[in-house]
Amino acid sequence: MQVTRIFDIIEKFKTEYKNKEDVFSAFENGGLVNYSATDYVNYSNWFSYGVLLKGFQKGDKIATVSNNRPEWNFVDMGMVSAGVVHVPIYPTIGEEEYAHVLEHSEAKILIVSDIDLYNKLKPIADKISAITEIYTFDKIEGIPHWTDIVELGKSKEDYKLRGKLKLIKDSILPEDLLTIIYTSGTTGMPKGVMLSHNNFVYQLYKLDKIIPLSSKHKAISFLPLCHVLERIGNYTFQYMGISIAYAESIEKISDNIREVKPNVFITVPRLLERVYDKIIEKGKGLEGTKRVLFFRALDIGHNFDFKGKSLSYSAKLKFYNLLIFSKWREALGGNVKMIISGGAALQERLARVFTAAQIPIYEGYGLTETAPVIAVNHPRHTMFGTVGPQLGKEQEIKIAEDGEILFKGPNLMLGYYKDTEKTNESIDEDGWFHTGDIGKLVGDDYLKITDRKKEIFKLSTGKYVAPQVIENVMKESLFIDQLIVCGENQKFTSAVISPNFEFLHEWSHRKKIQYRENDELVKNPRVIARIQEEVDKYNKRLGKTERIKKILVVHETWTVETGELSPTLKLKRRFVKERYKERMKTFYVE
Repeated sequence: MQVTRIFDIIEKFKTEYKNKEDVFSAFENGGLVNYSATDYVNYSNWFSYGVLLKGFQKGDKIATVSNNRPEWNFVDMGMVSAGVVHVPIYPTIGEEEYAHVLEHSEAKILIVSDIDLYNKLKPIADKISAITEIYTFDKIEGIPHWTDIVELGKSKEDYKLRGKLKLIKDSILPEDLLTIIYTSGTTGMPKGVMLSHNNFVYQLYKLDKIIPLSSKHKAISFLPLCHVLERIGNYTFQYMGISIAYAESIEKISDNIREVKPNVFITVPRLLERVYDKIIEKGKGLEGTKRVLFFRALDIGHNFDFKGKSLSYSAKLKFYNLLIFSKWREALGGNVKMIISGGAALQERLARVFTAAQIPIYEGYGLTETAPVIAVNHPRHTMFGTVGPQLGKEQEIKIAEDGEILFKGPNLMLGYYKDTEKTNESIDEDGWFHTGDIGKLVGDDYLKITDRKKEIFKLSTGKYVAPQVIENVMKESLFIDQLIVCGENQKFTSAVISPNFEFLHEWSHRKKIQYRENDELVKNPRVIARIQEEVDKYNKRLGKTERIKKILVVHETWTVETGELSPTLKLKRRFVKERYKERMKTFYVE
C-alpha cells in the first residue's frame, strides 16, 4: 500500500504485517515483553480517540520526555493520526531548556516516562499556563497514566468517533506539520525544527531500497527516539516490518544486544569508539601467540577495502575472521548485518576494521533540519572516509565558495517554529539550506565532511585550523576519551584533554602509580608524560600548524549530565572553553 503520511504505516500493520507478534519488544520485569501488530493498531487508535474526546484540535501540541519504549510509538502514532503535533524532548537537558521548549512549543499535555522525570518537570510545567495535565508511562499511584487517555477512547469508541477520526486523517496532507524537534544545540537555546509528514515519508521509500533487510529481521534501539536519526530509523524499520526491541539503557546495551541478537542498529560514533576501545583493552591483556594474532588481525582490518586487495590479503582476512573477528560478532549477538552511524564524524579506521570483521558500518550525514538523511553509505555504494552518496536524485547538494555544504530536497524542514528570522538565515532566497558544515564531493558522487564552519579558527600566523579533524585523530589513543582543540588568534594549537579513566586506571595499576582521586592522578608527572607521548605520536599524522603544542589534562569526565556534551554526544565547545578559560590562558603566556 502507498504511504503518504506517517500514520499510513498503521495501515501496513493492518494488512501486510497483521500477524506479526513482535512489532515492538521491551525489557520488563527481567524479560522481553512483545507487542503485536494488533496491540499497535489498537493502542494507537484508542489514543487518537482519547485526544479527540479531550478536545484536541488539528495543530495542537503534545510533548513527551521519555526513554525508548513501545508506548512512545503508541502515543506518537495516536496523536499524529488525530492531527496533533508531537514535540519529543530529550530526557537529559537542563531545567532552563525544558522551560524554554515547553513554553515555546505551546504543548497542552506533557507525558513523561517515570517518577524521576515527573518530579523534575512538574514544578516547571506548573508555571506554564498552556500545560493542563502531566501523564506518565510508568504506573505511579496518584499520578495520571497515559492509558487513562487510551481507556477514554476505548470506552467511547463508536461509529461517530471513528468517522470523526477518518475525516481528520483525510484532511491531513503530506506537507502538513508532523512534529517539532528542538535541536539539542551546542550553543544557546534550542530551536524548534518543523518537520512534515513528507519530510520523513520521502526517506522511507529511499531507505527501503538500500537497506537489505526484511520483516524477518530485528533491530535494537537505544539512541533517544527524540533524536531525528533514531526517529527516521524507527519509522523505516516499521515501514519495512522489522521488529524493534528497545534497550533498557546505554549501560545495559551490551547485555541487551546479546539477548536480542539484532540484525541492525543505529548508533553515534562515540559509542562505537567505546566498544572498540574495550576490544583493544582486552587485546592488550592477551599474552604470547594470542596477543600477536590479535594485533595482526587488527592490522589487516585497518587496511580493509572493497577493491584492490591481493589474494594473499583475502586469505589472511578469512583466517582472522574465523579466529579473531568471530568473537567480535558474537559480542554483538552474532547476527548483525549492518550498523548505521550518524550524528558526528566516524573515525575511518573503525568503519574499515568493523567491516573487515563482517560487521559493516555505514556512515551517513544529515541534520535535524533535513529530517535527517542527506547522504549515506550503503551496501551498493560505500567509500570509506566519506558519508556516502546523496540519498536520492530529488535532492541537490552544492559546495559554496567557502566550502560550506548547501542543500535542497524533499526532506528539508518547513522552517523554525515561530522564528522567521532564523529560518531566513539558514535558508537563503534561492532555497538553499546552509548546513554550517564544510565538505567536498569526492568523485562527484560521495560527500566528505571536513569540519563545522563555525568551529574552524585562525591562528595568529594566518593559518586556519579545523579542530574536529585533529580531535578525531587524537581520540584514536586509548588514553584519551575527549578533548577540545584551541588556539584561535594564538601562535599555535593546544588542547584540553579528558582522559579515558577506565584505561588510565588500569595502566596506572600496572605502573604502580599511587593516587587517591582522579585530580591527583592527572597531576602525576608520569601520567602527564605518558599522555604527552600519545599526543606526540598522533601529531606526526597532522600538518605542522595542526600539531598540538601544549596540553592540559583535566580530572573531569565530560558527560551530558555535567554539561560538556549535548544529548547527541557532541562537544559543547563554548561551555568547555568557558570552563577551562583561565587555565588555558597559561598556554600562551610568554
